[in-house]
Amino acid sequence: MSFGRELKRRARIMIAPAVFLAITAFFGWNATQGDRGLVAFAQRQELLKQVQADQAAAKAEKDGWETRVTGLRASRLDPDTLDERARAMLNLSDPSDVIVKLSPKDKLF
Repeated sequence: MSFGRELKRRARIMIAPAVFLAITAFFGWNATQGDRGLVAFAQRQELLKQVQADQAAAKAEKDGWETRVTGLRASRLDPDTLDERARAMLNLSDPSDVIVKLSPKDKLF
């Protein structure tokens, strides 16, 4: 009988530390592996770097296009840009142009 009482007393003593240990383990796991934990933070940082690189590439492409389009505006028409676009759209060339034919395997870029 005294063994049963001793077992109940020890179990009652161990309940509170076990509950607090379980709560601590739960919050510790979520701090590292949860949706907003350290691992997810590192993944978001990597994604942010990738998106910033994509944004910089898109901005560089946009700036290039703006430079080309500026030459076609009515207020400041650049004859070279107009000639380039007209030839590209009509698929024509000037008789004084030098044309180099390339095979499909010879790519410029």
